Amino acid sequence: MNMSLCIGLTLSPTWLNGEGWRRADSKAEQLFSSQYYLELAQRAEAAKLDFVFKPDSLFFNKEMADKSPGHTCLDPIVMLASIARETEKIGLVATMSTTFSEPFTVARQLQSLNWMSEGRVGWNIVTSIEGSGNFGKGEMPSSKERYERALEFTEVVRKLWASYPNEALTINRESGQFADQEMIFPIHHKGEFYHVEGPLNVPAFDSTSIPLFQAGASDLGRNFASFVADACFAATPDLESAIELRRDLHTRAHKHGRDSRAIRVLPGMHFFLGETREEAQQLYQDAYAHLTNEQRLAAVQRILGVDLSHLSLQSRITAKDIPEVMENVRSRTHADLLRRIIINEEPTLQTLLSKPEVIGSAHWVVIGTPADAVEEIIRWYRHGALDGVIALPGGSVQSLNLFLEKVVPLLVEKGLFRKEYSGNTLSEHLHEKVKK
Repeated sequence: MNMSLCIGLTLSPTWLNGEGWRRADSKAEQLFSSQYYLELAQRAEAAKLDFVFKPDSLFFNKEMADKSPGHTCLDPIVMLASIARETEKIGLVATMSTTFSEPFTVARQLQSLNWMSEGRVGWNIVTSIEGSGNFGKGEMPSSKERYERALEFTEVVRKLWASYPNEALTINRESGQFADQEMIFPIHHKGEFYHVEGPLNVPAFDSTSIPLFQAGASDLGRNFASFVADACFAATPDLESAIELRRDLHTRAHKHGRDSRAIRVLPGMHFFLGETREEAQQLYQDAYAHLTNEQRLAAVQRILGVDLSHLSLQSRITAKDIPEVMENVRSRTHADLLRRIIINEEPTLQTLLSKPEVIGSAHWVVIGTPADAVEEIIRWYRHGALDGVIALPGGSVQSLNLFLEKVVPLLVEKGLFRKEYSGNTLSEHLHEKVKK
């Protein structure tokens, strides 16, 4: 038996990006309705996916509000709490920031949700790249400081989860003992960033630790992920970068004294699916047709910190056109990905401006039929590029429908994904093997 592919579905409706929200079938009016997300989670559970994943933003760019939903989103914990009561098996992964939160609050909220879902919670650890003004802070801390804070933050949360173990709950009516206080202990944490007394006032749901997810692909992010993560989300636009990232994370995990196989690497797969390839290609083109060259150039400048507007569309973009050291960029991960594409391909400016990493995201993009998507997933899997995928449907809800109704069943037929859940918790899903 081999490990099953791990498949998660984003609860951010990526198929509404660009002009997608204007489609008649978008249900954009329901974006702030709990029922909208519940139905997505129930469909994902019916397909036996490992988890649904709620990204989060702690800032809002109002300039985007005229043309798109932007970074508007419901609070992950509140959303997933509503889903927990109406689902039974599917994992629920919440994004919570270590830059703008407190360890005690995060530990308490996640463990509470773990009880409500009976062990189905995961924590996506983010360091945040924007939003300091919403929390009474000045400039964003450096990437180094954010990851140092994240490491200590995670350590404190884990200590708090361990401070009131499930085994301490005796609930002995005859003796009158509810919990064994000898097993509950303060953590007395005093570090560089946090002083936390403890113990947590919510006992652990069981003896299994809540799975940790992380998405940083920079050197600092990789080191952090390889040290703490059970699964790593990845923005890998091509097979080569995915193979390199997975190998590097395994190597770093081994150096930290961990079993490298403990980390499941899950690239984001941004897919535009149609019954035919022509239909899928049209869906992709329609999704970004509204973007002008000026807007695309502005996107390049945001990502790389360089203005290319003085060049003609037929000019070749090479390493000399971009700085060797990129400072003050919004996302180091995204900048590194686009820089690598320029160095490897030396595209014309026109070609660069049509790249998904510029007009869409830095994720792996698949445009085609469900069979094409399955072929690509298998190709990446056989090359050691992934342990699963995060499903990011694009263009319209059709892409989501075809993924759940055709792509997943095809993966089941090929023995790469489960027919039924064999476990009840997220931890069990992550380590499940496919029965041949």
